[in-house]
Amino acid sequence: MTTEAPGAPGAPEPSEAPRATAPAPGRIVLLTASHRVAPGLLSWPAWRTLRGADRVLCADEQHPQLPYLYEAGVTVEHDVPTADELVAFCAGGRTVVVLPTGPSGEGDARLTDGLARLAGSNRVQMPDLELLPGSYDLPGARLLDLVDVMDRIRRECPWSSQQTHEGLAKYGLEEAYELVEAIESGDRTELREELGDVLLQVVFHARIAQEASGEEGDEDEPFSIDDVAATLIAKLIHRHPHVFGDETAETPADVKAHWLRTKAIEKQRDSVTEGIPLTQPALALAAKLASRVRSGGLDVPLPAGDGIGYQLLALAARSEVEGVDPETALRAASRAYRDAILAVEGQLG
Repeated sequence: MTTEAPGAPGAPEPSEAPRATAPAPGRIVLLTASHRVAPGLLSWPAWRTLRGADRVLCADEQHPQLPYLYEAGVTVEHDVPTADELVAFCAGGRTVVVLPTGPSGEGDARLTDGLARLAGSNRVQMPDLELLPGSYDLPGARLLDLVDVMDRIRRECPWSSQQTHEGLAKYGLEEAYELVEAIESGDRTELREELGDVLLQVVFHARIAQEASGEEGDEDEPFSIDDVAATLIAKLIHRHPHVFGDETAETPADVKAHWLRTKAIEKQRDSVTEGIPLTQPALALAAKLASRVRSGGLDVPLPAGDGIGYQLLALAARSEVEGVDPETALRAASRAYRDAILAVEGQLG
């Protein structure tokens, strides 16, 4: 019987040796969560990854998520390995979840730096690295940080800790004027900053109000920023029945009519002049008085008198009827005057 040589026509091909299969690289998941969201409120992908992981690591034994992980039956190790040890463990397709410590995960710099070093060395097969957000900030979440910062400043700053409502009043006026200037200049960067400065006044006054020592029902009853927000929310809902209720409003004029009717019921004023601050700029004060007279359906002639004051009062009332804010109009004219002054000074220079 003749045996054909390998490779000869009709000879069977020699069997190939089985190829070695590279082990699955595994996965390292850095699970982040916003400290502004209540612990335990994690996304479904986060919970699924945690429950399916081979190991869950967290260096901080006081991490706020831990009680909820324990309750869900997730075992957490507090001795976080080095980057080399972690990569070696993941070989074979295992998954490790790491809960970074600190609000931004800065407590795990040793681990993340080590992983970056290994990835750049090309010496080892790296596991898949994944950043998994377990929760996200809701709109307005940074306001919680603002409250915390204001609380600490009030406690620890020698100047801020001594301030009163009365002492801060002038700053509220200044910030309001600067906000208006930013709006009129059209500078978006300035507008953002000035809105923050006005917000600071609100948070600062609310923080001071928390320290009032009065009993419930007294004039000095304490209140917090949450009470301020709750009052505002209730007012906005009540004054927008076309949004939150059954009424309808098709035009801005309809909305204004709703607003005025609701305010009249709420305030139950004895005079249309109630609630008008006499400390506001004189032109704005005159225009506001004229507006209240007109919206109240009153026939009150302007007081007769000589002098520039009475002439300005008449102009303010006229501007209100024409739908022009006298303060804004005069500021625009004043800016034009300022530019003219600068032009003449430039020619003289």
